[in-house]
Amino acid sequence: MAIDYVAAVRNAYAVAERKDLEGWIALFTAEGAFTDNSVGVTYRGRDLAEPVRNYGIAFPDMHRELGRIYADGNIVVVQLALQGTHGGPLELPFGELPATGKIMDAPCADIFELDKDGKIIRFDCYPEGSVIFAQLGVLTNLQAALKQ
Repeated sequence: MAIDYVAAVRNAYAVAERKDLEGWIALFTAEGAFTDNSVGVTYRGRDLAEPVRNYGIAFPDMHRELGRIYADGNIVVVQLALQGTHGGPLELPFGELPATGKIMDAPCADIFELDKDGKIIRFDCYPEGSVIFAQLGVLTNLQAALKQ
């Protein structure tokens, strides 16, 4: 029986929505990788749970609103929106962003490569970081970051 790769990806989003960290890790192959391209970090092994945990804390009502889904064999591309209220700290490679209470509704594109059993080999996530930071009010303080 052929694997339904789109169904496997939809299931991955459902597992993330439930914040099922062990279930999330189990969706990946032993060598599987998740790259958050907005911050340039790749997760493997037990660390695969980190982005789901981190965003689940930062956005307790985190939702991934799926839009268009494209499939070509074992490659699935998803256009989606990341939605939620920033109610907790968001850990970033360059520091912690305290809760702002602001709402995020940002575009994102995800690319999945799956193996013959429907496990994730590679998940490249492209959240629109500048939109997220603008919505959270971070970009209104660019003056602090700019060289005078």
